[in-house]
Amino acid sequence: MTSETYMPGPVCLIENMEGQLMVKQEALQILTAITQPMVVVAIVGLYRTGKSYLMNQLAGKKQGFSVGSTVQSHTKGIWMWCVPHPEKPGHTLVLLDTEGLGDVEKGDDKNDTQIFALAILLSSIFVYNTMNKIDQGAIDLLHNVTELTDLLRARKSLDLGDEDADDIVSFFPDLVWTIRDFYLSLEIDGQLMTADEYLENSLKIKKGSDQRTQTFNLPRLCIQKFFPTKKCFVFDTPTHQKKVSQLETLQNDELSLEFVQQVAEFSSHIFTKSKIKILPGGIKVNGPRLESLVLTYVNAINSGDLPCLENAVLALAQRENAAAIKRALAHYDQLMGQKVQLPTDTLQELLGLHRASEREAIKIFTENSFKDEDQSFQKELKTLLDAKQNDICKQNEEVSSDRCSALLQDIFGPLEEAVKQGVYSKPGGHNLYLQKTEELKAKYHQQPRKGIQAKKALQKYLKSKESVSKAVLQTDQALTAKEKEMKEARIKAEAAKAEAERLQAIRRQQQQMIEERERLHRQQIRQMEIDKANFQAQQQREQERRLQEEAQRLKLIHQAQISRFQAQIQQLQSTRPQPQPDPCLIL
Repeated sequence: MTSETYMPGPVCLIENMEGQLMVKQEALQILTAITQPMVVVAIVGLYRTGKSYLMNQLAGKKQGFSVGSTVQSHTKGIWMWCVPHPEKPGHTLVLLDTEGLGDVEKGDDKNDTQIFALAILLSSIFVYNTMNKIDQGAIDLLHNVTELTDLLRARKSLDLGDEDADDIVSFFPDLVWTIRDFYLSLEIDGQLMTADEYLENSLKIKKGSDQRTQTFNLPRLCIQKFFPTKKCFVFDTPTHQKKVSQLETLQNDELSLEFVQQVAEFSSHIFTKSKIKILPGGIKVNGPRLESLVLTYVNAINSGDLPCLENAVLALAQRENAAAIKRALAHYDQLMGQKVQLPTDTLQELLGLHRASEREAIKIFTENSFKDEDQSFQKELKTLLDAKQNDICKQNEEVSSDRCSALLQDIFGPLEEAVKQGVYSKPGGHNLYLQKTEELKAKYHQQPRKGIQAKKALQKYLKSKESVSKAVLQTDQALTAKEKEMKEARIKAEAAKAEAERLQAIRRQQQQMIEERERLHRQQIRQMEIDKANFQAQQQREQERRLQEEAQRLKLIHQAQISRFQAQIQQLQSTRPQPQPDPCLIL
């Protein structure tokens, strides 16, 4: 609850309607929003004794709680005002103003006692406001309310002699006894004393064991036992009697200087000495816990039961731990919402995220739980977390299944359409169908984030398409048989054709061989003729060559003979000169 949202004025917390107490929702909503530790100051006293004025001073305001100016009681039930604590940052000061005791219009002392008891049960500082002096009536009234054997039981059977009573004392508020319009002198036996000493003297135990002494001592013993921390303030009359009715409108310079100083000292003590409202287990009370206490105590009173601290703590534990469970579950949901993307690839991945979020949720519960001594609430939380685990696992399966179904339809849809259009209604179509199915399966496996139902969804889909595969196979087999017959006939025709072509080829080959032999024969004849002609020509050339050689040889012989003859002639001529013979004649 931030400072700017603190209450501008008091609201009714518990309304007193004809003796029936009713908690006001507006006040509970305010308490629910306050998470700070609380110092709770409650004031009780006779009506028309200035209680509301003191509470307004603690709130730092002149006006707020209703200050009546007549003999009629103004405050009905218990009114609440939450303000920032002036001395404790981060704390809230809760002021509870109660309706005046002894209102003649009510005529019901029991209702006064209920309001009185609630003020003690809810507060950490209890201001008991009386008039003029401390008398036996004021002591008896306080005793009647605080007596554990009646209204303030912490357990179903507890008396002043019970040693467990000491445990309860620590949860009782500090007592601040305020005395308004104090007219006595603070002295005894001629010695001055403080207001605190006056209070202690008023609660002093008398010696003696007679009934009268015991009756005198009983309320004092009770008050001293359950209010070990006590403080007393006395206040002078604030102003002239005629102006008291306008007290809230008067400025400090219009009031008695002593009264202003006394109010300041009272306020300072409340602010500096105030303690946080504590419950068994050292639990500090905040808005929601105070709300729980209010509901528990008022419900107990209205049902005729006695307000019991133990029951209040149990009710608070129920409320706090239920809220802690709710907060832990919300934290778990938040973490899982942030971490988990469904579907997960494996169950182990999801369970790992669950366990991590579960640990964080249990941690949140532990930090916010209250007196879960038998761990029943933590076990309840574990049960709820287990249920959430089951739910998210189921959800994971469903999301995975839906995604896989959509993916299968998207991937295998064209194949289904192709089957309908008869693409695979042909011989060998079944093998093509199976081959295409394997390709699409591989494509399906490659798709990410199918989740844990991927394999099961594929198997389910393929199983649902077995009839289609069988139909394609049957069509394939029927067409294949017919195709086989046609193929055999085609093979026979092709074989016959091939045989005819082979024979034709043989005939062509034979004809070609004959023609080739004839060609070779003609070629041989031509070659023989050519060879003959060449031989003859060669013979002729050889003959001519021999003739030429013979002629050349003869020519050479002839030339040689001529040369010899000429040599002889020259020899003869050398012996006698003779005219040169004409060569032509020689020839």
